[in-house]
Amino acid sequence: MVFLIVSLFMLVGIIHTFVIKEIDEDIVAPKNLKEAVISPFFEFFKRDGFKSGLLILLFIFFYKFGDTVATALITPFYIDVGFSKSIIGTVAKVVGLWSMIIGGFLGGILMLKTGINKSLWIFGVIQMLSILGFAVLNEVGPVVWVLGLVVAFEYLGVGLGSAALMAFIAKCTNKNFTGTQLALLTSLFAIPKSFSGVLAGHLVEGSSYFNGVGYTNFFYICTFLALPGMFLLFWVAPWSKED
Repeated sequence: MVFLIVSLFMLVGIIHTFVIKEIDEDIVAPKNLKEAVISPFFEFFKRDGFKSGLLILLFIFFYKFGDTVATALITPFYIDVGFSKSIIGTVAKVVGLWSMIIGGFLGGILMLKTGINKSLWIFGVIQMLSILGFAVLNEVGPVVWVLGLVVAFEYLGVGLGSAALMAFIAKCTNKNFTGTQLALLTSLFAIPKSFSGVLAGHLVEGSSYFNGVGYTNFFYICTFLALPGMFLLFWVAPWSKED
């Protein structure tokens, strides 16, 4: 029943696609597979050069990498800290959901004033610092109000970072190849989700080759993993460059 109800939310997007119109009617639809898949790929790298295109791809991959790894085993972490499933459901999940939604809306509003480049820097720092909240929670223990604050800060950062990253990806797409380029770029930052759970589990608990670092040190490592994405901002979205 839960999966059935959740699936119905997809109707919002499906209905929307039937009622909206193209913003630019001058866009010509691709006539074959080459124009739909291959041409958008080559256009992306030809636009600003291969090096610039590669840096953009690396940035999209790494911008949320630390945050993705940090939250890969977040529910087992809550349980190991000592929170009951009811507390996790009523506090962590509810607070996290609304904080992420608020972060997304707030991120969109702030980007109108600061621009995409500056937003990527500001939101990236917030997103990175929010990971440290889990290290604090692990040291404090099962205190409900601390859980609420940590989760609110974390998912506010997730919402802000996601809004800025999606705006950046949209800016990097050519309007004539939006469908293909947007799909390829958005799938790129989703790749870490496929292996972040394995990486997180081995770091926390260890394996036959090395000892686990524990949760607190694990979140310190995740904060460090967020640095490559921030470092790449110097090339892909300089603070001083207008967007």
